[in-house]
Amino acid sequence: MCLAVPGKIVEVRDERGTRMATVDFDGIRKDICLAYLPDLAVGEYVIVHVGFAIARVDEASALETLALFRDLGILEEELGAGTP
Repeated sequence: MCLAVPGKIVEVRDERGTRMATVDFDGIRKDICLAYLPDLAVGEYVIVHVGFAIARVDEASALETLALFRDLGILEEELGAGTP
């Protein structure tokens, strides 16, 4: 599968002219590109697909979706948790 997953931005930085963020997905943290949504800030929730933030989302929707993914057992599968 290849789902878009919501997460919370915990850090924003510039890497060689590209805005990047560390995004927390229910305890799993990944580096994400903000090229499509460069105005995002720490504390906001985003939908991420293949390493890119593609949409801003409200906290309630993000947390509900994360809980559903966790309950279905697909969160780690989608994020590649435990793999380099």
